[in-house]
Amino acid sequence: MYTKAQKRTRLGLAATAILGMAALTACGADGGGGGEEADGVANLTMTVWGGDNDKKTYQDRIDLLEAAHPEIKVDLQLIPGDQYDQKVQTMIAGGDGPDIMQVAEGVNVYSSKNQLLPLDELVAEADLDLEGRFGPVGTLYSYEDKVYAIPDRSGAMIVYYNKDLFDAAGLEYPNADWTWEDAQAAMEKITNPADGVWGYGGAGWWAQWWSFAYQNGGQIIDDAGKPAANSPEVVEALQWANDLTHKHHVVPTAEEYADMGPDMGGDPAFAAGRLGMNTTGFWAIGGLLEADFNWDIAPMWGGEEQAVSAFGSGLAISRDSENPDAAFTAIDFLTDVEAQGLIIENAQDVPANIEVQKSDAFLKPTWAGTTEINMAAFGESSDFVFTSPLIPEWTEMQAAFSDNLGTFWNEGGDAKTQLDVIQAKLESVVE
Repeated sequence: MYTKAQKRTRLGLAATAILGMAALTACGADGGGGGEEADGVANLTMTVWGGDNDKKTYQDRIDLLEAAHPEIKVDLQLIPGDQYDQKVQTMIAGGDGPDIMQVAEGVNVYSSKNQLLPLDELVAEADLDLEGRFGPVGTLYSYEDKVYAIPDRSGAMIVYYNKDLFDAAGLEYPNADWTWEDAQAAMEKITNPADGVWGYGGAGWWAQWWSFAYQNGGQIIDDAGKPAANSPEVVEALQWANDLTHKHHVVPTAEEYADMGPDMGGDPAFAAGRLGMNTTGFWAIGGLLEADFNWDIAPMWGGEEQAVSAFGSGLAISRDSENPDAAFTAIDFLTDVEAQGLIIENAQDVPANIEVQKSDAFLKPTWAGTTEINMAAFGESSDFVFTSPLIPEWTEMQAAFSDNLGTFWNEGGDAKTQLDVIQAKLESVVE
């Protein structure tokens, strides 16, 4: 699960970020955890990543917080995603970490180093029902049975589909009851390379093919915390995902993507009308509102079971905070209904708050105009979200995959051979 903006920057996903995410700028002065002034006002710092719309949305939410809690003031510091971890780590190393900090998959890189405060006692004191407010992702940001961040943004990966191509092929639209076989059959019927049209955008990003692995009963890290990347279930899923390109040719090859234009991938190719389906996150909606074809979204199909990746981020408190009580009061407010509503109002992301996901404001957003979008697909998908292994060695784990699967995705090959190499690397780095 997320943030998504940060994930897209780091993992190279060719995504069009919604409402001007291209302009990444830092804001605010350097400085870490705030203190409490003589007048009783708690001055907090909060670090997040992203672009202009992220900056506006977080500030709008902070304005609501400060109006409701005049005893709290928050200095927002926005940092470009590709600089975020280094900047925050430097702040914490200098004893000047922020009071509130945005975290995502790398949360346990921090928590395993005791750089974040466990929040369980504060959660209990606030009588905050994590599962009731956030559903399956309520305790996602946990480490060694302690909660280190509260979910803030959380949207499952969904299926974008070109209704015109489906209609022309006489196919029913995708739905959560589909199997791999159903999905592949639709891809095959839609694909027409002579016309520059393919059935699917591909699954070379970890969040995509991991979904297939978990649908197949596999795990990347097993319940005992051990690597399981070369299990038969994961091998089968990865091979199926790769064969869609190199055996069945229902996904464009790397060369075919390159022929479409620079920086081309699933998201922009779908927006150009070249794909029947694409699996990605909320952010792709912004680039489709002016599309010249009919499209919609649906929950992800399943395999032996239903499972799907989720993208998101949480809000944590650094160990340097001088006022963790005020920081948690702020987090509690920012993740409650009123403040979370601004996330969708500004078309920033999917709010983690389940009540907001079920609201008319989310299901029928004003910014969609006359475009009808099945926003309920996100809520339906929340029941299928699997818990990604947010291990302290997250960065090393992702490097093991990216360093050893590049040629495999580009040229094809044997999944087990590649995963055996990756398994050995994971066993050497995962404690």
